Amino acid sequence: MALNPTDSVTEGFLPAAARLGLAVTLLTDQPEAHERAYGNGRQDHAFPALDIVPCDVRDFAEVIGRIAADGRPDAVFTNSDHLQTQAALAAEYFGLPGKDWRAALRTKNKAELRRALAAAGPDAADPLRSADPVWSADPVWSTELATGQEPATLAGLDAPYPCVVKPREGVASEDVVLVADADELVWRCVEIRARRPGAALVVEEFLDGELRTLETLGDGRTLHVLGGFRTELSPPPHFIEERLHLLPAPPPQPHTDQVLAQLRALGVGFGVCHTEYVVQGDRARLIEVNYRAIGDQCDLVLAELLGIPLFEYILRTHLGEPLPDDLGARTDGRVRMEYVLADRAGRLASAPPASVTERDGVRLDYRPLRGVGEEHPLHRTNRDFLGVLRATGTDQGRIDAAVAQYLAAHRWEIV
Repeated sequence: MALNPTDSVTEGFLPAAARLGLAVTLLTDQPEAHERAYGNGRQDHAFPALDIVPCDVRDFAEVIGRIAADGRPDAVFTNSDHLQTQAALAAEYFGLPGKDWRAALRTKNKAELRRALAAAGPDAADPLRSADPVWSADPVWSTELATGQEPATLAGLDAPYPCVVKPREGVASEDVVLVADADELVWRCVEIRARRPGAALVVEEFLDGELRTLETLGDGRTLHVLGGFRTELSPPPHFIEERLHLLPAPPPQPHTDQVLAQLRALGVGFGVCHTEYVVQGDRARLIEVNYRAIGDQCDLVLAELLGIPLFEYILRTHLGEPLPDDLGARTDGRVRMEYVLADRAGRLASAPPASVTERDGVRLDYRPLRGVGEEHPLHRTNRDFLGVLRATGTDQGRIDAAVAQYLAAHRWEIV
């Protein structure tokens, strides 16, 4: 199940399905976009036998009905952030392995995520749970502006300013903004609602500190930590990812154990998951849980660096196959993901072409994400990415030097 085509599906999951010998029915509300994306690749066997079927994939009842018309499948899978609950419900309907739809819903719904973690705290737990690191973590203050509720009702909110306002089911930091006081909070909510009529919003404590991710893969029995990234963001009030560095293995403690404990509290443990958290001293405080693979080509690089068939493993879990106790992943790989951002609206007049070079043990793979001649507004999200530079190797110092040299030698011009 998919909405728009993504690199994760085009370069990751569909080729993995082909290597596993699977035939794929792709349900989507954007069939023409997928036909364009896969038209050429399907000729050289990079893709599996693929049937693209129009479907209102946001409606789980439509999804179940469309699947049932073709007969019971072997697996139901999506990597879309927006379709995890629908896919989980469909898998459960057909008696197939899958994520708990409740966990999928409570991770997608950021207000419910905060409520679920608060409910799983010490007051609701038995005494034995007090040893679990999650129970000693400070809860994150939050409140919800529900659909139909006017932003003006937040004027008297006793919030810990500065705080963050975001769409309840948002992705990619779209319309996520830091606000300084009650007046700005109301104004920002009105502004977001103008773009997203009636959207439910979440207002929550601003978690200041180093931003990290934890990437996990589970089969409902075993939960593997694949790795984690340190993320650098643009200056406030917006939160755009500018670069990511792979954290050396093994994952840092005690933060990893705290994140895993909070994932258990949410019911997360099947398939792949991308979790973002902030480090504050010895505490790991969750930003959000994305019950799918990390995006923006980080999943592709992670599979390459770990040296494991990551996308095949993910699909195999949904086919009901157990994961090995040891994935056999390499631990010496390093990566820097550098995103070139547009700083203004306009037409991209010049930019370097795609290229792959290797020197001094560092591989530089540059992928344009916007074509020369294209004109775009300024979104203040990852839709402002002009290109991504994937720098991989085993020596972080050499990687950083190679990235600096590449950026100094190339120009991106917007007019």
